[in-house]
Amino acid sequence: MRDVAPPNNGIPWPDLCRSDCIARLLQRHNFKCADDVRAFLNPRLAALADPFLIGGMHDAVERIFHAIDHRQRVVLFGDYDVDGVTSLALLSEILRAYGNEPALFLPLRMEEGYGLSAEGVARCLHQHNPELLIAIDCGTSSLAEIDSIKRAGIDVIVLDHHEPKSELPDCLLVNSKTTNSGFDYLCSVGLTFKLCHALLKTRRIDFDLKTALDLVALGTVADIVPLHGDNRVFVKSGSTMIERSRRPGVAKLIEVAGVTPPVMPDDIGFRLGPRLNAAGRLATAEKALRLLITDSLIEAEELARELDAQNRERQEVEKQILQQAEEELAKNFDASRDAGIVLGARGWHPGVLGIVASRISRKYYRPTIIVGFDESGAGKGSGRSIEGCSIVQALSECSGALEKFGGHEMAAGVNLREENLPKFREQFLDAVRQQLSDEGLGPRLHLDAEIALAEINFDLLHWHEMLQPFGNGNPQPIFVSSAVEAARPPRVVGERHLELRLRQRNWYQRAIFFDGAAAELPPAPWDVAFRIYTNVYEGETRIDLHVQALRSAASLD
Repeated sequence: MRDVAPPNNGIPWPDLCRSDCIARLLQRHNFKCADDVRAFLNPRLAALADPFLIGGMHDAVERIFHAIDHRQRVVLFGDYDVDGVTSLALLSEILRAYGNEPALFLPLRMEEGYGLSAEGVARCLHQHNPELLIAIDCGTSSLAEIDSIKRAGIDVIVLDHHEPKSELPDCLLVNSKTTNSGFDYLCSVGLTFKLCHALLKTRRIDFDLKTALDLVALGTVADIVPLHGDNRVFVKSGSTMIERSRRPGVAKLIEVAGVTPPVMPDDIGFRLGPRLNAAGRLATAEKALRLLITDSLIEAEELARELDAQNRERQEVEKQILQQAEEELAKNFDASRDAGIVLGARGWHPGVLGIVASRISRKYYRPTIIVGFDESGAGKGSGRSIEGCSIVQALSECSGALEKFGGHEMAAGVNLREENLPKFREQFLDAVRQQLSDEGLGPRLHLDAEIALAEINFDLLHWHEMLQPFGNGNPQPIFVSSAVEAARPPRVVGERHLELRLRQRNWYQRAIFFDGAAAELPPAPWDVAFRIYTNVYEGETRIDLHVQALRSAASLD
């Protein structure tokens, strides 16, 4: 590739960014004016959009204040992932500040399944006898269950970000995907923050909402929603709040996870989030929720260590299922024939199937559904997709094979009977084939800019970091340097990785090729694709390259 920038629309790039390379990357965002560029490079809380632009917000605020003023019993019904527990922690905190003590309810993953299941609702109503039930991170597709709750004389608010189906529930619904308000990128904790902001705008109390951004950043990154718009502000400011969180549980979570400042999205996605998720994957998410709301340092330390241990247990269960899935794929998967992957077996723990599906989807570059069946043949599964394929759309075309499904473009959940697995596999593979061409089934590395090793310096790094936070919707740039030599033989580190000393003309640069020890390196010189990172070693900050791919040097035209 050659790095060709689009027209600059009259924007004074030298005044806004003093790195030509980063300026060229910014121009691809098609900003309309210089203020848009400044807002992107310096995400500020003052730029957050008015929460009342979201459909249903006025009615939800009015109903919540009615419950507060009339001292009604309120229950917050959540989900067992990070988005769900952070949402419950945040909304319960502000309701307590208004003088209402809501009950908190999380369904049991194994016994009751996801969301407003009949079993979960029955237990919730029996335990708490609410007058107002607020379903968070679930409920958009739960028409029958919400009808049953309302027949019991209980009002319902749904605060959710999942894809709506053709019919909406008969309740107060705050789901930005049901309107054209432009907030469809928010996850549930983002919507919860918006609701809290709307409450405070309506009736001011002494509550600093900025201190809740640690929860919002945790849920937003862990739910892999696009990091643009308000989400960019949430994660940028929230990552700083995580570092100095007033919550004992967050501080102890950082400690057991071995995270050191600055806290970055990768730390949340790969170290903090999995530990919060571990409880809900293997048992109940109650410990994760308690960790986020406790004021006790002693309890926080105990819970953080328990979650860390559960995460290790989760990793072992995941490893066993992944090995079995790989064995099945080795026998039955044909890359030239199959546009998708569907695997299922008895005894596979439903709590880790999403992670297994994600790993298989990335390795084989196919939309993937992994299902675990119990002794009665009832199955629960999780799916992950690839670029260019809406997995929830594909599932909507699997008529008669599924008992229940839901989710969004890149991730979904399913319920089906074991005897329907062959039928479902056939329907799903046909559905994803309709969305994906042969070219779309081949993974591609999108290169953002060609640079020389001589250009990699701390000035470039400064402007590179101004593009943070990186994640879904704002991927970290991948650079490429051509005709690079190996200054010395590669060295294996940590058994699986390669440490490389690269040379281009008279410039040298250290690089790490993760999981590269098993790769057969082509003859040098190479074209090397990489991301750049800072690395503090013995008190000295240096720049490392993380190799994404390399090949024998070739023309990049």
